[in-house]
Amino acid sequence: MPSQVEKTRLQFSKSTTTEKKSRLGQYFTPQRTAAFMAGLFSNGEGVCRLLDAGAGIGSLSAAFLERWRENGFGFRRVELDAFELDTELLSDLSQTLNECGRGRKFVGNIYAEDFIHAAVESVSGELFAKPTKSYTHAILNPPYKKINSNSAHRYALRRIGIETVNLYSAFVALAIAMVAPGGQVVAIIPRSFCNGPYYRPFREYIYAQGAIRRIHLFKSRNNAFKDDEVLQENVIILFERGACQGPMVISTSTDDSFADISLHTHPFNRIVFPDDPEKFIHVPTSPERNAIELLPAIRYSLADIGVKVSTGPVVDFRVKPYLREMPRPDTVPLLYPAHFFEEGIRWPIKGIKKPNALVRNAATEKWLYPTGFYCVVRRFSSKEEKRRIVASVVDPRVFEGISLLGLENHLNVFHDNKHGLPEALARGLTTFLNSTAVDEHFRRFNGHTQVNATDLKLIKYPSRDALIRIGEWAMLKSASLTQGQIDAELESLIA
Repeated sequence: MPSQVEKTRLQFSKSTTTEKKSRLGQYFTPQRTAAFMAGLFSNGEGVCRLLDAGAGIGSLSAAFLERWRENGFGFRRVELDAFELDTELLSDLSQTLNECGRGRKFVGNIYAEDFIHAAVESVSGELFAKPTKSYTHAILNPPYKKINSNSAHRYALRRIGIETVNLYSAFVALAIAMVAPGGQVVAIIPRSFCNGPYYRPFREYIYAQGAIRRIHLFKSRNNAFKDDEVLQENVIILFERGACQGPMVISTSTDDSFADISLHTHPFNRIVFPDDPEKFIHVPTSPERNAIELLPAIRYSLADIGVKVSTGPVVDFRVKPYLREMPRPDTVPLLYPAHFFEEGIRWPIKGIKKPNALVRNAATEKWLYPTGFYCVVRRFSSKEEKRRIVASVVDPRVFEGISLLGLENHLNVFHDNKHGLPEALARGLTTFLNSTAVDEHFRRFNGHTQVNATDLKLIKYPSRDALIRIGEWAMLKSASLTQGQIDAELESLIA
């Protein structure tokens, strides 16, 4: 039967408009991925009470029931609750459950209603609420769509203490709330919850509710839902309600064939750093530790070296009336990532798509930094670029006679209380951040292509003196250092 479900999935994938997929956040799970997810659950016995929230055409339920049919589970009976809001899918969902459950002690219930509202009512504990169902297992590929801060979903979730910004994290949080202690949740979801600052309440919620047992990564971010041309990087998680968090299994595969799967177990404090207030989930893709983790000379925080990092303070759409294509007597330079190259800064650039200048007045003055040496890192890069972290130096000599600079929000800026750094320190930071060791460390622990100021705060650095020595060495070399030179010098200076 799963092969017929897969045929139906492919038909829906081709016939459903991109607009509808986006509006509902609806992307059905391919058969091989569904089978892998069903295989993550521990074997069980007795009665299985299964939740499939956002069931679609039943791909995940079918995979779970197929494993049961092939004696992969020891349950004597399975009771399934499948929630699906799209009425166009209900006939196929019903057919899937009828076929997959035939000949076994199976009861399948389909609820054509909004899962969030139904679940909130169930777990709220209010006087007239329906009794809470307690599931032993939950398997889900939840919808991916932002939740507006003033939406009915947001208000409903807040009633039961869940604060989150996307439907996928809401579905997972509710599934966790609805499984019994010892119950397991398997879900395929975007990796954004691991690092996004807006997902901090969600991360804190799941840490408080139990343990993440496993995370699976796809090395290629467009393989999980390639039939729907989804580029969002996804992970599969296995969560156990009420369990104490211990070591975590990290597995990887190139794609959904799972042909080259590898597994490694890591202590939890290598996944979630104890001193990280954001509680980011860093997912190492190999058991080896690189130079950033191993070298004792690289152990200092930015506070230790007397440096701060912030996102560039100028948000261009907020100062739109004061943007100018080219500099004028009443403007200051406005620097975007496009102004930075390996050989240094080019400013102004005629014909660039971004403005080169910002009017200096009472409305903009508070966003400006004194002209000086700064280290800047682009916040966004494509996943295919050689380095995820790309650092550059702001050289004040490019802006002779100009006292203030505008640094746009797509840059992270290393500074000294919003003032420039000593040149050698700025160049040392830039050289260190452009090293292969730093890039490998960042890629290993951060799946997203965005580099946030918080990410840069969590990196460990050489001492201030060592960074200054690196910067002095860089100043003696040509403006464009090779990657080999940077890596060799970093190793020799801090070994």
